Amino acid sequence: MALIVYGGSVSPFVRKVRVMLAEKGAQYTLEQVSPFAPPPEFLAISPLKRIPVLRDTDVAGDNNTLPDSSIICDYLEHKFPNPRLYPADPFERAKALWYEEYADSTMAQNIGRGLFFERIVKKMMRGQTDEAVCQKTLTQELPPLFDHLEHEIGDKKFLAGGEFSIADISVGTMIVNMVHCGEAIDHARWPKFGAYIDRIHARPSFKALIDEETPLVTRFRAA
Repeated sequence: MALIVYGGSVSPFVRKVRVMLAEKGAQYTLEQVSPFAPPPEFLAISPLKRIPVLRDTDVAGDNNTLPDSSIICDYLEHKFPNPRLYPADPFERAKALWYEEYADSTMAQNIGRGLFFERIVKKMMRGQTDEAVCQKTLTQELPPLFDHLEHEIGDKKFLAGGEFSIADISVGTMIVNMVHCGEAIDHARWPKFGAYIDRIHARPSFKALIDEETPLVTRFRAA
């Protein structure tokens, strides 16, 4: 058996899949692919030209790849059913999928475009950060999102089903990219959400990847 993940390690969507694999205890290989300059062979397996893509060599034939982090994570849940990372209860599972969608869309758009692209990706591409965009993101775009998540987490330990799940992976991975930009959740303003993120990022699956990525993003952030 060989699982191969194609994508850049600092992508929140690639990290989402890698956290899932770590929580499952599944072995895999990461092949770095830049979404900005992907090789032709990658485009052949990624119709939307996005990362990540998973290849499972257990599947016979050449058609053994899956694009899209949400599709990949659902596949991994069925391939490696223990530990369960999607709630068993139908309603709680649906809630977890909603949080995944919220993270992959609204959070990704704001943190990705308004912070990570400006402070990290532009530096990687020898561009200049537009700090006005970053400040608008921090002061106008993100606070309503964090207000919502502060309410949603409340006094719960995890977002859905009472256990660590795809919901926590999805939200947690987006905040990693915010941290990589030199920002952090304001614990005074969002104490419950801030404490929740601290717990999620302290899990070995997250911490190992954060430690792996930090030297790279710190170098570009300081450039």
